This record gives sequence, structure tokens and C-alpha cells, in this order.
Amino acid sequence: MEVLIDENAGYCFGVVKAIGAAEEELAREGSLYCLGDIVHNSAEVERLRGKGLRVIDHEAFGRLSGAKVLIRAHGEPPSTYRTATERGIRLVDATCPIVLALQGRIRRGYEEMRLVDGQIVIFGKPGHAEVTGLSGQTDDTAVIVSRPDDLSAIDFGRPIRLYSQTTKSREDYRELIANIEARGPKDFVAYDTVCNRVAGRARQLEDFARSVDVLLFAAGANSSNGHYLYEYCRKVQPRTHLIGSAAEVRAEWLEGAARVGVSGATSTPRWLMEDIKQSISR
Repeated sequence: MEVLIDENAGYCFGVVKAIGAAEEELAREGSLYCLGDIVHNSAEVERLRGKGLRVIDHEAFGRLSGAKVLIRAHGEPPSTYRTATERGIRLVDATCPIVLALQGRIRRGYEEMRLVDGQIVIFGKPGHAEVTGLSGQTDDTAVIVSRPDDLSAIDFGRPIRLYSQTTKSREDYRELIANIEARGPKDFVAYDTVCNRVAGRARQLEDFARSVDVLLFAAGANSSNGHYLYEYCRKVQPRTHLIGSAAEVRAEWLEGAARVGVSGATSTPRWLMEDIKQSISR
């Protein structure tokens, strides 16, 4: 049985930047706070925890004073930066440049909509770290929609400006846009803010999934990008299985397979995919 790792799989540059910043600080100081999981992959979070990374939530963040805290690639709302200033917290800001640019676009859109009684609508997962940061640019007045059923929260008689969480499916975003247009809004503009890395991964994965008999897709349980790409793979290769570690692989999945592929989300570390390959190659 041949086991292949998808050469296009692994971290996007935003995650690479964040993990690199964390490792640099940890090597120099031995410990570092991180506001939320640095990446939506528990195996990588545990690896960095072993190096001294301490994950905290916003409540704990508000109690710190004079500490150094990493802002992960997902970004943060303005309120986090205000708290840091008030509490003398030193920030290591590893916000993904693409997310940072989107935050700026939404802020400008929000200021424009305020002048015409308009609305900012964000296509994303409620409670997702990136979406929280994006909504913060609108003083948390943005309407968050994740499916067509959520459209009842939008006032179609007022101007609408629509943006997407960077890690959402471009196909799902187009479907949402079509649903909004079907309601006949008088003033509606949708911006293409899905990350090209995420959109491109789907096309790359299709070729890889077709080339193997079984695909093992590694992703964190709370990775939006991971679940989107996994479902995409399943449409192409029915024998696709979502796993979080090598220990979750079942022998019966591999029966009769001549070629097994291992891939992952943009939040899946390369070392984890190598570990999965080694575990089934023995």
C-alpha cells in the first residue's frame, strides 16, 4: 500500500506567521500568553503548550497587567486593544494580513453605512474568533448570517454591504448572495473577501482526492476551514475520513486500498500528517 501526503496541504502563511512569532518569543522568554487557541488544531496547541505557551480567554486577559500576549492570526476586535492599553499589556500581534485588511474594509464600510442608515452583514460562523474581530469593527452591530435561514435578520429596505469570513466556502457565499439578491434589495453590494488560499485549496484537493483510493483528512474539531474542505473531499472521494490524530485511523477504512492519501486543513501541521503516514506505513 502506497501512502501519499498532499504536497499542497498544511498551514497558510497567516498561521505560519503566528506560530513563528510564538516560537520566537518562547525561545527567548520561556513563556507567553496566547488569547485563544493559536490554531484550531488541538495537537499543535498541545505541542506549543509544552514549550510554555499559556492559552487564556478574554476574561483572564482582562485581569492581566504588564504581561505579554500573542494575538493569533484570527485577529481581535478593537476592545481587545483598548484593554491592552488600559492594563499595560504588551501585544505580539500576529493577525493575518488578509484578516487585518478585511477588518479595515469593514470598518470603512460601517462608517459609510452609518451615514445612510445601512447595514453591515457578515457571512460567517457566529462565535468564530475571526467573525468576532470583524463584527467588532462595526461596534458589534453587524448582522451575522451563516445560512439562508438567517436572512430574516436583514432589513431589505435598507442599504446592505456584505462581507465574508475569509475561511468560508466561496460556493456557499455565492449561494448566499443569490438568496439576498432574490429578495430584491434596493441598495446591495457584496464583496469577495474569501481568502484565495482557501478557495484554491479546494481545487487542489479535488485532484488529490481523485488520485487515491482512501483519503485521511486531518483537521481540528473546531476548524471551519477543515470541515469545509473535508466535506468538499467527500463529494469527490466517498472514502474520505475526518481524523484528529493517527490514533483515530481504523484498519477497516484501508481495506483493499492501493493508494492512501493524507491531507489536512490550513490549520493542520505538517508533522501531524507525517505522523499519520508513519502510523499506517508500519
